[in-house]
Amino acid sequence: MRTYDCDGLTNFRQVPAAVVLPESASAVQQIVALCHQHRVPFVARGSGTGLSGGALPAEGGIVISLARLNRILEVDLANARVVVEPGVINAHVTARVAPYGYFYAPDPSSQSVCTIGGNVAENSGGAHCLKYGFTTTHVLAMDVVLPDGSLIHVGSATGDAPGYDLCGMFVGSEGTLGIATRIVLRIVRRPQTVRTMLAAFDSTDHAGQAVSDIIAAGIVPAAAEMMDRLSIAAAEAAVHAGYPQCDGLLLIELDGTEEEVDWLTRHVSDICRACGAWEIRIAHSDAERAAIWKGRKSAFAAVGRISPNYIVQDGVIPRTALPRVLREIQQLSAATGLRVANVFHAGDGNLHPLVLYDRRIEGQEQRAEELAGEILRICVRAGGSITGEHGVGIEKREFMPEMFAEPDLATMQRVRIAFDPLGLSNPGKVFPRPRLCAERQGKHEPHPIEVAGIAEYF
Repeated sequence: MRTYDCDGLTNFRQVPAAVVLPESASAVQQIVALCHQHRVPFVARGSGTGLSGGALPAEGGIVISLARLNRILEVDLANARVVVEPGVINAHVTARVAPYGYFYAPDPSSQSVCTIGGNVAENSGGAHCLKYGFTTTHVLAMDVVLPDGSLIHVGSATGDAPGYDLCGMFVGSEGTLGIATRIVLRIVRRPQTVRTMLAAFDSTDHAGQAVSDIIAAGIVPAAAEMMDRLSIAAAEAAVHAGYPQCDGLLLIELDGTEEEVDWLTRHVSDICRACGAWEIRIAHSDAERAAIWKGRKSAFAAVGRISPNYIVQDGVIPRTALPRVLREIQQLSAATGLRVANVFHAGDGNLHPLVLYDRRIEGQEQRAEELAGEILRICVRAGGSITGEHGVGIEKREFMPEMFAEPDLATMQRVRIAFDPLGLSNPGKVFPRPRLCAERQGKHEPHPIEVAGIAEYF
């Protein structure tokens, strides 16, 4: 059971009371119904690649692993849809439809191992979400087991359904509203031409300005990623991607018709040169393109080559604030004596600073956590968010009041109570403190106010 005591955020650990691995949706229903009957908290889990502690077991609770619900149930090319179970690996969806000229757009860096169910829970993103949108854009409908064991269907495979957008609300709810057991995904046609290029700059300031200027020119790349010198060094040590040694590296992907991509390539290259790019390199084969992306996709894990421990942070800022915010992060790094590697989705301002430290040195882990928290505050002050795709989980729940006033949090909790009055489904996550009466008491018993769905205790 220790295999399941944490997710990708290893700072927090809790051994579950039990782990169950159902093989069907009906089994998930039966398990959840038993949890409801006996007031046992539960946490649904996919591959455990989450980075916010979202799959951390609840004390005295069980983990429901969805790894065995891993079938692609239907491929409907005529309607550009795929129906999957939650344990299907993200990259396997594209692999299944690629021979027919389609792909599944949301592509987290962990896409070779992360599951669709986890992507739905966290509203995961990825490099190509700049143009194609996050998970929520590509989830059309779901079967969901509610925390009492009942099964509902949300969304519509045929288009927008009347009534409330329950599907949109469920995506990104981090497992606090129930468990998806069947998911209808939208797939998209692979463009005629895809071109990947990189541009080297003397600073992240100049690289960030290039991104802003590209978007301001009305150009929306399929992807626009940035890496600094430290993250480049880590990627080179791990996978030998052949990146130029520079202080700011942009990876840009353009797609469309051949004529369109030729035009975009010229204009993006001109913008990059005007912002100080001293080398521009274009991939001329699928192998070269794969090599460029391999370095970026492996960057998080590669940092282990240059630091024994690190915190992967996740915040969002407006694109125009990139140069200023990156300078502030550098100043914090210098003040604390801790290195920060930056690798992120520059096109939509989704930062992923990696705070490097050594927990064997007394006090360094605490300083690293404080630095990571201050980076989130910088993002909020810049008009951004405390998370772009990793979720709040347990790691960032205390930062929710930095973004939301108490009436906002109370409204969110009313929604949760409507689905889960007993607080059994992934308790203790997202919200900054125990907000359900049952959670406050350390018991999972119904409360008359919660059952009525009236949050008068706020």
